[in-house]
Amino acid sequence: MNVEIRDDRFRTIIGNALEFEVLESGFAFTEGPIWHPYEKHLTFSDIVGNRQFRWSQEDGLSIYRRESNMANGNTYDREGRMLTCEHAANRVVRTNPDGSLEVLASHYEGKELNSPNDIVVKHDGSIYFTDPTFGRMPYFGKPREPELSHRGVYRIDPVSNALTLLVDDFKQPNGLAFSVDQTKLYINDSENMHIRVFDVNDDGSLSGGEVWAETVGVTSEIPDGLKVDSLGNVYTTGPGGIQVFTPDATCVGVILVPVLNANFVWGDADLCSLYIPASHTLFRTRTKTPGMKLF
Repeated sequence: MNVEIRDDRFRTIIGNALEFEVLESGFAFTEGPIWHPYEKHLTFSDIVGNRQFRWSQEDGLSIYRRESNMANGNTYDREGRMLTCEHAANRVVRTNPDGSLEVLASHYEGKELNSPNDIVVKHDGSIYFTDPTFGRMPYFGKPREPELSHRGVYRIDPVSNALTLLVDDFKQPNGLAFSVDQTKLYINDSENMHIRVFDVNDDGSLSGGEVWAETVGVTSEIPDGLKVDSLGNVYTTGPGGIQVFTPDATCVGVILVPVLNANFVWGDADLCSLYIPASHTLFRTRTKTPGMKLF
């Protein structure tokens, strides 16, 4: 069945059972998938392999970027330019139409960022990203001591490009996603095994931050990648695979991914195909509820 149903609402959101299609394999540790809603392709990172890949139904798999600085999270901005978090270079970069990379953030108050991890863009062009220390650890990054004393969540202003620290009390902030109306921002704290929720203020700042839900299960996977579907349901990797929460914070069930996975994204024309780059394998399955377009 590949699902654990905890509440009947899961059947309406996801279905009674799922099948996983293997699209590609042979990676080291995959992350950061994004679907281009108009060009119909998937781009994702292989952190440990130090590559970024692109896949489409028509063209199959290709290397998108070699020597990616152990890139992790990706997204698109309002103009369709790719934004990427680089573990080994502790920076956020934008890929311009000519293929050149533009550094958007690398330091805060003169000190290196820890290792930007995941990233989202608000409708007004504001960029929000998390900055844990995973990219300064062996295997997933370049081992080195942090220069900052906090592990924060940041905003890049769409006009001035100014970098603002929004929250500094996470143990390890990770995946993040806006609610459908973008009045709330959900953020995982991997080390604490929970999801927090913040109010997004008119000036782009965040307030609140209470624990919204705990990720519970019999296995040890951490809350990492986080997404919101078109109906406002919240999905996060965690124990068992991908945990699915309704807007009232009830975990209605788990998509049981065959191997360890850290992220996922919806794609295809109807945005009901769930693409799951999980460790060494790229899977695809189908859900009843579509995701949301990135731009």
